[in-house]
Amino acid sequence: MPAATARALPATDSLPSADSLLPEGFTPAARRVLVKADPTLGALMKQVGPFRMKVNSIQSPFLALAESIVYQQLTGKAAATIFGRVCERVGKGRSFTPEAVLAHPVESLREAGLSGAKTAALRDLAAKSLEGEVPTLARAKRMSDAELVEHLTKVRGIGQWTVEMLLMFRLGRPDVLPVDDYGIRKGFMRTFGLEEMPRPKELLAYGERWRPWRSVASWYLWRSLELDKPGAPGGGRA
Repeated sequence: MPAATARALPATDSLPSADSLLPEGFTPAARRVLVKADPTLGALMKQVGPFRMKVNSIQSPFLALAESIVYQQLTGKAAATIFGRVCERVGKGRSFTPEAVLAHPVESLREAGLSGAKTAALRDLAAKSLEGEVPTLARAKRMSDAELVEHLTKVRGIGQWTVEMLLMFRLGRPDVLPVDDYGIRKGFMRTFGLEEMPRPKELLAYGERWRPWRSVASWYLWRSLELDKPGAPGGGRA
């Protein structure tokens, strides 16, 4: 395991500046800083190519998390079909509200293809949204990563990894490191020539040198697993 810093910090507890949000915030100057902080990661970045992480905007954290619940442990096609059926019953877009979910019969949600556990999780998400635990989009943008993790993991069926994906790929937060993610741990093992994957605590400690761009480092570690795939230009993908 490469040498780690002495102290590792949890999720970022300060709000990132608007001009640092991804993907636009990762400027050539920021790239040079990250490469200098970790030359081994820098070599991977050069091999993969430009930073092309896509951030999909959301209408609300509630809708994004509802979709995440449905998608858990399913293939993308199957999950999309079930979520489409749920939306047909509850409402689409802005009509998909906590009130609409709670007003809808449980039996109908089950008929759409949701398991009992996912139905309970979706209803708990709706209830906690009405209680204020799940923030509106405007409020979420004013909350730090750590605050969002604290609030959203109180919802049944929502773990830290799910919130971290929301932070990175929906809110464009630049300093997220999902240390429990298998792909990131495996990518780190391959990039740094280790014989086994690092433990989450080891990865967290090492990743301190990547601040405030740990989301960028994470994206490149994921891409490292694609370098040996045929037809992947430069090994990476958009």
